[in-house]
Amino acid sequence: MNKAAEIVWNCTHGVICKLTMDAVRDVALTKYTCVYSKRKVLYFAKGLLKYLAKTTFDTRFQVFELFLEMPKVLKTRKHVTSRIVTKEDIENVLKAIEKAYSIGRIDNPHYLNYKAIVLFGAFTGQRPLETIARLIVGQFEQAVKMKKPVVDVLPWQDKIRMQHYCPLHPQVVEAIEPVLEGRFDDERVFEQLSFQEWLKYTNIRLLHGGARIVNGDLRKFCEQHGDIIQWNQSNKNYIMTHGVSGVDWRFYKHPLPEHVYDVYMHYWADVRLACEDARTEQRFG
Repeated sequence: MNKAAEIVWNCTHGVICKLTMDAVRDVALTKYTCVYSKRKVLYFAKGLLKYLAKTTFDTRFQVFELFLEMPKVLKTRKHVTSRIVTKEDIENVLKAIEKAYSIGRIDNPHYLNYKAIVLFGAFTGQRPLETIARLIVGQFEQAVKMKKPVVDVLPWQDKIRMQHYCPLHPQVVEAIEPVLEGRFDDERVFEQLSFQEWLKYTNIRLLHGGARIVNGDLRKFCEQHGDIIQWNQSNKNYIMTHGVSGVDWRFYKHPLPEHVYDVYMHYWADVRLACEDARTEQRFG
């Protein structure tokens, strides 16, 4: 702030006109190589003009903002994301959970919970903190009793406040049932923040690129693996609430839960993530 103020004063000496504004812009663009530094000086000068316009009740000051614009640059070409999450990556997370339980780093409730989080997140692509962390026991208890199990995700449990049905893969149902035992309906199902911290201190790397696996990679896997199995675009967008801000979704589309489940299982029924039960290994090994 002090450097920007000094530049503006040295260039203007209290006179606001086209010549002094051009001088401020030229000094900012030539003195600094970092684009952020250039912006800070120019934004300071613009802020000063707005302040003068308010305090003097003279809107002519703001007209000179025109001479403080950053030069236009050619935008770089956007590339496809380099973060690739494969089936093997998700299975490595499950193996790490099994290992952590077998050596006593996590207890049985956390073992079951983390395993359920991974399977639910990978198979449904729900957002970690905006959705998964907010789901409650009663929603899943109602879902697992259904012939075609779907969780009714409420508006306050979704980032874009879109109520939608989230189908449960048979492997997710197997993992979630032990987590629900003996719990109250209004309890949060998943220990999402605890799982996030566990991932932070557990060195699990992506096979492609070697980056550390994070919470959001479960959603990325669902999206990317969905392309591999050619998951129906409309069904995918609805379940993941991704790209559903158009007129057709707001006023026309409203799928029934059984239809959401049927279409989903048409593509995901044969997908299964390998995970051994560490508790069985301890008991018989």
